Amino acid sequence: MRYAEVYESWQQDPERFWLTAAQSIDWDHAPSRTLDATRAPLYDWFADGQVNGCWNAVDRHVAAGHGERVAIIHDSPITGTVTKITYAELQHKVTRLAGALSARGVVKGDRVVIYMPMVPEALVGMLACARIGAVHSVVFGGFAAHELAVRIDDARPKAVLAASCGIEPGRVVHYKPLLDSAIEQATHKPDICLIFQREQERAPLIPGRDEDWEEASAAAEPVDCLPVEGNHPAYILYTSGTTGAPKGVVRPTGGHLVALDWTMTNIYDVAPGDVFWAASDVGWVVGHSYICYAPLIHGCTTVVFEGKPVGTPDPGTFWRVIADHGVKVLFTAPTAFRAIKREDPAGEYLKAHDISSLKTLFLAGERADPDTVRWAETLLQVPVIDHWWQTETGYTIVGNPMGIEPLPVKTGSPTVPMPGYEVHILDDGGHEVPAGTLGAVAIKLPLPPGTVSTLWNAEDRFVKSYLSTFPGYYETGDAGMMDEDGYLYIMARTDDVINVAGHRLSTGGMEEVLADHPDVAECAVIGAADALKGQVPVGFVCLTKGVDRPHDDITRECVARVRDQIGPVAAFKCCVVVDRLPKTRSGKILRATMARLADGEGFKMPATIDDPAILDEIKTALQTLGLAAAKS
Repeated sequence: MRYAEVYESWQQDPERFWLTAAQSIDWDHAPSRTLDATRAPLYDWFADGQVNGCWNAVDRHVAAGHGERVAIIHDSPITGTVTKITYAELQHKVTRLAGALSARGVVKGDRVVIYMPMVPEALVGMLACARIGAVHSVVFGGFAAHELAVRIDDARPKAVLAASCGIEPGRVVHYKPLLDSAIEQATHKPDICLIFQREQERAPLIPGRDEDWEEASAAAEPVDCLPVEGNHPAYILYTSGTTGAPKGVVRPTGGHLVALDWTMTNIYDVAPGDVFWAASDVGWVVGHSYICYAPLIHGCTTVVFEGKPVGTPDPGTFWRVIADHGVKVLFTAPTAFRAIKREDPAGEYLKAHDISSLKTLFLAGERADPDTVRWAETLLQVPVIDHWWQTETGYTIVGNPMGIEPLPVKTGSPTVPMPGYEVHILDDGGHEVPAGTLGAVAIKLPLPPGTVSTLWNAEDRFVKSYLSTFPGYYETGDAGMMDEDGYLYIMARTDDVINVAGHRLSTGGMEEVLADHPDVAECAVIGAADALKGQVPVGFVCLTKGVDRPHDDITRECVARVRDQIGPVAAFKCCVVVDRLPKTRSGKILRATMARLADGEGFKMPATIDDPAILDEIKTALQTLGLAAAKS
């Protein structure tokens, strides 16, 4: 079947489509129906089925005779080690950690916070929770103590799984003191903390609360998988909220398994045994969906990478990992490739590695600017596929179904909606806008299986945040447009659409123009308050390594490019060269925070910011532009 036929088959009978997809999963009790709409606009999928996530990710492959297949490759250029774990070895580790948690009173429905670096034990912890029906909540390793405390108070975990430390280039991140401080600050106190002691730093344990992970696992009796209902929460994943309070996205088990397995075949075009590498972190949704669960559910080998795209040790690290492990599909954020391009624009480091195993590069997490896509296509000589999705959805909303029918790539577009998603572009009144018109991107309800079912302990907030602006639709918070062929273009977050003298303009469109400048490696455009025009765009550009031209010349050229390609209506006159852009640890540029700085407004330091000191550099740059608010 071709894409159009598959999509139409879903439209004609969504429940039959997903019931068929559910046959790829092992059920203890197969669901008799797919969708329960009795609580609309809240929906449940596969609610009367019984299933276990760990069985589907681990045990069934061992039972099928694939125990010696490599499940996890841990590649850590930071520690100089590579470790391979087979499915049988993974089963051994998971059953005993699950036994240790069970022996300490963790039961179905209890929450377990996981605070780990990029080591295989992070996946072991997730799967051990799934095995006994516990609900895990992974918090990015090294998160500040206060932010960890906030999440502990919201999830109220019975147990915490943590490592003694994380390793970053040139430094050790002391996890245990951060965890101790978080528990001290939190109102809720977990009963037990199991600490994975890394060779690089062993942490002191607090008697009566802390235990050694390895010792507890070694002494535990292995436990079997516990079937749970299809709508039982698999995990809670906190994402930043606009109010500063984290939002705990709840992922139901059954739909999560079905949808992720479907994507591996139909979107990523991988088969059991293939090596799949999502270069992200377990603390983010990509880490949940495509480092841990999807590859293992599908019987693939997943790469757990403890390093950076540059600096560990050089811009050739990605190519070395692909070559060493025979990676078929790489999935990463555009920011990773922008970093590589900035350090090695000619791709010299690629020459030392044979990456012929690589068949496709997938990009997601932030808009894939056309300049970066074209650079990657030229360098790698494989399809470079942008696709768009969110923490809340857990997998692709709009993409290119490489396993069904590779569609023509339109640079700048993540392509077309996948089955399960009916995407609309709406104006402020909730009315459909014509093709090519910028509007709010919304998805008609119900959302497909495996997407967010609610927010943890905050159902009213879930409805208000996502389901109230456009009744009958899920509000994505993104702005974009759709062309005559049904290709979607995500231009910005809704908050990043600026109003210049009555004209609604996309900052993303201006960023595309700036990124096309030969000296620009990375850029961001924000809207700053202006007494005359309402808002004016402000551009920040980072230069490619080795560029030594006068900055004033480059910014003048950038201004001229925007005027030529978008027009005087953009009123783009402010542009400045900066060394770095403020980002989250997952690589997303903090445009909203930059805009608040430009307007002289107060803001809460984003919990996910990679380096807070960069904000001081941005403020200085804003002041050089003469923005009155930034001067105050």
